[in-house]
Amino acid sequence: MTNLYPLSNYTFGTKDPQYEKDRTVEARFLRMRSEFETIGMRHTVEGVLLVHEHNLPHVLLLQLGPSASGVTFFKLPAGELEEGESDTEGMKRIVNNVLGRTDDVQTDWQVADIVSNWWRPNFEAPQYPYIPAHCSRPKEHKRLFLIQLPEKALFSVPRNYKLVAAPLFELFDNAAGYGPVISSLPQCLSRFNFVYM
Repeated sequence: MTNLYPLSNYTFGTKDPQYEKDRTVEARFLRMRSEFETIGMRHTVEGVLLVHEHNLPHVLLLQLGPSASGVTFFKLPAGELEEGESDTEGMKRIVNNVLGRTDDVQTDWQVADIVSNWWRPNFEAPQYPYIPAHCSRPKEHKRLFLIQLPEKALFSVPRNYKLVAAPLFELFDNAAGYGPVISSLPQCLSRFNFVYM
């Protein structure tokens, strides 16, 4: 059972912008290739934060854009695990870093369960919810976690993003708008029982 609280329970503030480590997608894959030679496969985690409006589940997404080319980009709170860091510790650190408060009060994010696993077989964009048969050394393993939100919380959103609540029905079968990982969330979340508080 996963408790979902209304979006109206949460307060949203802002904080300093947060930028990606890499300026371009190409730079990201170059860094991944370089690190792969020394540390091996990259391990990343992404947080799935759910609220509800009118008893319809919504996923909180970070929206960047539209860019100069008119493209709007959506992502989950995500980051790379540090050496020796567990999935749970890393997930809590990343959500606090991306959406946590700017004062000394820390939100107690509860990492509830694994939602899905994704693998990147090469230093390229495509990711799969399985390791392709031809791939003996995946370059990245991404694990998505369901975060049980507290009944009330303050989210501090970096100024270069908007935090939007996207209903599951909008994500469903919409890889063109949200990408393959986020658009798969309705199916992945179907095994959970939601309790609308």
